[in-house]
Amino acid sequence: MAKQNNILPFEATHPGVLIKDELDARPDLKQKDLAIELGVKASFLNEIIKGKRPVTADIAILLEKTLEIPADYWMKFQSQYEIDKARIKEKNIAKLKNIEIWKIIKEYVPVTYFKKLGYIDNNLEKDIPAIKKIYNVTSVDKLVSIYAKNKLAFYRKSEKLLVDEKNMFAWSSLALYEAMNQSVNTFNNENIGQLCKKLNNIFFENENTIEKVKSTLKQYGIKLVLIKKLEKTPVDGFSFWSGNNPAIALTLRHNRIDNFAFTLMHEIAHIDLHLKNNKEKSFLDLTTRNKTGELEAEANLFAQKKLISKECWSDIIKNYLPLNNEKIFEISEKYKINPAILLGRVCYEKNYYAVKTKIDKKLK
Repeated sequence: MAKQNNILPFEATHPGVLIKDELDARPDLKQKDLAIELGVKASFLNEIIKGKRPVTADIAILLEKTLEIPADYWMKFQSQYEIDKARIKEKNIAKLKNIEIWKIIKEYVPVTYFKKLGYIDNNLEKDIPAIKKIYNVTSVDKLVSIYAKNKLAFYRKSEKLLVDEKNMFAWSSLALYEAMNQSVNTFNNENIGQLCKKLNNIFFENENTIEKVKSTLKQYGIKLVLIKKLEKTPVDGFSFWSGNNPAIALTLRHNRIDNFAFTLMHEIAHIDLHLKNNKEKSFLDLTTRNKTGELEAEANLFAQKKLISKECWSDIIKNYLPLNNEKIFEISEKYKINPAILLGRVCYEKNYYAVKTKIDKKLK
């Protein structure tokens, strides 16, 4: 069976165009003379040429005799014109429908953000399915419904923080989408302690840290997704289940090793303490120095202990206060803890934010 050509022209071509081309190619044959030979009125022929009338079987036979172009060719030309016209109409209806759908999508989706990241590209036929895929919905109605539920959750969680619910919904949806596209090893919650020790070694060295952390988490069966922040999305981290594996999404808002390490450990705490027996639950942690609630307090305590042991902290309190650069580096080498992480904890616990230091906090 011959393969059909399904390329749709921009505009359907009426067979009247061919009649005009033939007249142009035959200077000795005028339009009124052709009308006489066909036995039709000049106005009738003119309407065919302008595409206002179809080429019927009777006209096709007459054209065959006068112009020596087979009648079946004229009929195929007319048939293709009708098919193309119908398909263009169908396409235009679909296009109008997509425009209406896109108007709704723009109310609930920051399309500029997704365009900047390369997920969409000014092609509604492709962009609409792409947005549905990111938000894991089959229809715009479902998108609106899920947005309404998430908006209420964000409102309750944000308290006095300035939050754009549309952007927050986009960020969390993209995190879920990107995590679902990742493949990692089997997760075993009993290996969390060993994982934390390896992460501390990576933090201490602070060289190619993100890639090393991502590779280590993958080895231990945890997905790590880094999502660029949007305006008014004060989120530090997001922990959730993605398929059969836990996942963590981070924004890297501050690009500091101490902030990165604590936020990551905080989300690992949620996995270890709160998510291992509940795959339906998730934790979206908005930026605030004092996260409220019992579960957040538990996650904070877990992160503190995993980053700086009770023994190390006790040593600092008893023997190293007030701190200075030399003391921090001494403790860092003694316990193999990144100095910026030590400084961050002491500043937070003892309100030493005004202390001058040469310690490099940058995430490398």
